[in-house]
Amino acid sequence: MAKVGEIFRVAGPVVTAVGISPRMYDVALVGEEKLMGEVIKISGDKVVIQVYEDTSGLRPGERVEDTGQPLFAELGPGLLGSVYDGVQRPLPVLVTAMGDFIKRGVSAPGLDRKKKWKFTPVVKKGDRVVPGQVIGKVPEGYIEHRVMVPPGVEGVVDQIKEGEFVIEDTICTVGGKTVQMLQKWPVRSGRPFIKKVPPDVPLVTGQRILDTLFPLAKGGTAAIPGGFGTGKTVTQQQLAKWSDSEIVVYIGCGERGNEMTEVLATFPKLEDPKTGEPLMGRTVLIANTSNMPVAAREASVYTGMTIAEYYRDMGHDVSLMADSTSRWAEAMREISSRLEEMPGEEGFPAYLAARLSEFYERAGRVETLGGGKGAVSVVGAVSPPGGDLSEPVTQNTLRIVRVFWALDSKLRERRHFPAINWLTSYSLYTSNLDPWYKKNVAEDFPELRAWAMEILQKEAELQEIVQLVGSDALPEEQKLTLEIARMIREIFLQQNAYHPVDTYSPLTRQYVYIKTIRRFGDLARKAVDSEVPIELIVDLPVRNRLVMSKFEPNVDQELEEINKEMEKQFEGLGGTS
Repeated sequence: MAKVGEIFRVAGPVVTAVGISPRMYDVALVGEEKLMGEVIKISGDKVVIQVYEDTSGLRPGERVEDTGQPLFAELGPGLLGSVYDGVQRPLPVLVTAMGDFIKRGVSAPGLDRKKKWKFTPVVKKGDRVVPGQVIGKVPEGYIEHRVMVPPGVEGVVDQIKEGEFVIEDTICTVGGKTVQMLQKWPVRSGRPFIKKVPPDVPLVTGQRILDTLFPLAKGGTAAIPGGFGTGKTVTQQQLAKWSDSEIVVYIGCGERGNEMTEVLATFPKLEDPKTGEPLMGRTVLIANTSNMPVAAREASVYTGMTIAEYYRDMGHDVSLMADSTSRWAEAMREISSRLEEMPGEEGFPAYLAARLSEFYERAGRVETLGGGKGAVSVVGAVSPPGGDLSEPVTQNTLRIVRVFWALDSKLRERRHFPAINWLTSYSLYTSNLDPWYKKNVAEDFPELRAWAMEILQKEAELQEIVQLVGSDALPEEQKLTLEIARMIREIFLQQNAYHPVDTYSPLTRQYVYIKTIRRFGDLARKAVDSEVPIELIVDLPVRNRLVMSKFEPNVDQELEEINKEMEKQFEGLGGTS
C-alpha cells in the first residue's frame, strides 16, 4: 500500500518530504497534481526527491505519495516510431490530449494498451525455457520484434497462444507464472546478459573519415566533442541514417528546441536506405529540450539506454546517439548544487566521472541470455563551452570512450565537412578490426589507412615550414606531399551529407578511392624523379575528374575509368617509364 507524507521544503526541482520511508530511487508523486519525482537522498526522517516537472506553486504541507517502485521503462511492441520525453511519456499522445504545451502532472503509459499485435510462438507446450529466450515473434513495422522470457522466469511452458493480443494479455504460462508481451525494467539497472564478446566487427557508417581512419566497433563507445556549429548533430543524424545497425535510439538531451524540432520533422521523412521504408520505423526518439524540466533530462539517458538494451537482448544491433552528454552533466550539476553537495571541478558534482562511466559501460557487444549476439554502440556528443576540450565533461568522457572524433571550429570556418580533425581524433579499435577489414574489404586496407595518416601528418609538419618561408622554397618532393595530402582532404575526407550520392560511401568504394589516390601519388613521384614539373602533374585532367567523381551517379564505374585514364595521362607526361 502506498505511503503518504507531506512536503517539508521546496528548492526548484528538489523537494524535501517527511512522513514516508521509501527506498533510494523509488518514484514518488508530489503535491495535489501528483508530479512525478525520484528519491535521490534519505537523511533521517527527511527524504529528498528530484521532481521531473516544474515545481512552481508547490508549498509545504501538500501530500507526497511513495509508489514503492523505481523509475522503470515499459518495453514491448510499439516502441519503434515513438517519440518520448525523458521519463517515457509519449509526446504525440500528450499533444493530442492537451495541445502544444504539456500541463503538469499529466501522464500516459509509454506503450499503447489498446493496439493488438499478431503473436506467433516459436516454442510449444512442454518445452523448457530460460530467462531471455525468445518464445515468439511480433512484426513491428518491418523489424522482427522477438518476445522474450522475462529475467527471473524459467521452467516448462504450461501453455502458449497464437493470435492477436494487446501487450497486457497473457500469451504464455511458464512454471505457473504468466508472461505478457509487456516487460518493465528499472532504468538505472543494466539488463543482464551472459558475457561481453570482443569488439571485432566494425559499425559501418558510410562516412569515409570515420570508417577508414577512425572506425567504431559494434558495441563500442565514441565521443564527438565540438563547439557550436561544428556539426555534432548532423554527424549523429548521418550515423543514425546510414550505420548498419538495425535499431536507432536517439536521445535529444537538453538540446535547443529548434534542433530537436528539425530532428522530429526530418526523421519521419527520411527513407531507410536498406528497406526504402521510413527511417522512423526503426527509430526511438527521446526528446528532452533545454526548456523542459532539468530533472527529466538527467533520467532521459537511462531511459534511452534501457530501450537500447532491450532490443540488444533480442539479438539486434543498436546505435544509441546521446546529444548531448554535456547538457546531461549540467542537469547533474544543478541538482547537486540544490542538494548542497560539495562541488568538484567547475561546479560539477564529484561523482561526474562515475556517472559517465556507468552510462558508457552499458554499451557493448554481448552474448544474450537467449544465446544470440546483440550490440549497443554508443555515440555521445559533447558540447564544451567555447569549444574548450579541456573542460571536465570532455576530459572525463575521453578517459572512458575508445573513439574520439574531434570536431574543429577552424575546419568549419574553411567549410570542410565533416569538420573532424584528423590529427587529434583517434580510434583504439583499429587493431581489433584490422582482421575484419583484411577479410571483408581488402588485404592491404590497414596499410592504406596507415599511408594516408602518414601523408596527413607530414603535411602538418610541412605547413609550419610553409608559414615561415612559403611553399615555393620547398623541394619538389615536399610540394608533391602537400598536393597528395590536399587530394586526401578534398577527395576523401570531405563528404557532403546533403548530396544524394556523396552522403553514403560503401567500404569497397572507400578502398578504391584511397587506393586510387595512392596510385596517383606513386605515379606522380616517378614523374617528379624524372624532373616533370609539379604544375603539370597538378593540372592533369584526371585529377579534376577524380575530385568530381564523388558526385557522379555511376561513381564506381567512373572510378574504374579514372584508374585506366590515369596511367595513360602519366605516360603522356613522359616521366613514368
